[in-house]
Amino acid sequence: MNIRRVRAGLKGWGGVAAMAVVCALALAFVLLLPLTQSKGADGTGGQGVAHGSQARAEDDPCQDPQIKKAPEKQTLSPSGADGDTIKKIKAREGDKRKLIVGVDQNSYRWGYRNPNAGTSGELEGFDIDLVHRIAAEILGDPNAVLFKAIPTNQRIPALQEGRVDMVVRTMTINCTRLGQVAFSAPYFKTGQQVLAPKSSTIKGYDDTLAGKRICTAEGSTANTTLTEDQKAGKLPATAKIVDPVPNQLDCLVRLQLGEVDAVVTDGALAASQAAQDPTVQLKGDPFTTEYYGVAMNLKADDLVRRVNQILADYRKDTANGWQASYDKWLSATLDKDSAKSKPPTPAEYLRTS
Repeated sequence: MNIRRVRAGLKGWGGVAAMAVVCALALAFVLLLPLTQSKGADGTGGQGVAHGSQARAEDDPCQDPQIKKAPEKQTLSPSGADGDTIKKIKAREGDKRKLIVGVDQNSYRWGYRNPNAGTSGELEGFDIDLVHRIAAEILGDPNAVLFKAIPTNQRIPALQEGRVDMVVRTMTINCTRLGQVAFSAPYFKTGQQVLAPKSSTIKGYDDTLAGKRICTAEGSTANTTLTEDQKAGKLPATAKIVDPVPNQLDCLVRLQLGEVDAVVTDGALAASQAAQDPTVQLKGDPFTTEYYGVAMNLKADDLVRRVNQILADYRKDTANGWQASYDKWLSATLDKDSAKSKPPTPAEYLRTS
């Protein structure tokens, strides 16, 4: 329900009575919404999972305690149907009949150009595998993809401006972003962690960061978390959160140059950066729990549902799905056992909601 449009249309009504009608309509919508959700083919939809708010959040969704507590649960039930968004993608002609996807090209083992691939320099990694699977399911060709390298701080604008169909770029689902873009169900579980030189006295996300210069990427959850924690007294007041950089890899470069003392980012990304540079390491345990999702335009409900169906099937595919991709790209830098990285299924949400 578009509350802003309703409010605009009621300007001529005047007075408190009009707003009372708006509030009543909004309340009725919220109460009835869970009853309208249908289950997907794998039984993952229904009340408690497809809240509908992530694609309709026009006020601050962080004001909703349910969304703030578990933003990763705010998605739509899986479906294999073609809606308007998917039909437009399929209607592209010739060489333009491709899925346009925003990705990273600098995150080792996630989305990066293989230096050993010759002149082709093809993109590879865990996120890239997922993109190919989505393209295969929607367009019938895993290579029907136009990759667009997008900096961390351009992920949301690229979707809002229609420059890409989706972003698959280690993007954390949070309540603030749910008011800006739509997310699929989670496809990876991680948490914020500290990366610093092995010789550093920094031990983790604690008082050893006092007086230290910390690098984060602009528009990242790490930057938001550090800023909020410092205001709340959870991060030493003397810790210096330096001006954020456009891309996460820029933080590693600044660390290598001695311009900062530590990097805070997702542990999954930090582990890959540590694999690139043997002089740095993860310090301490993750201090948050976060989930990556495929991001899409707020109006692309049919695409969200289709991606959720693809993710459900991808997870079940033991030969060429999620687990096979994890084993290939991430087991060496994270853990041989993928249990800590595999997000709950929507069915599991039903048992914990």
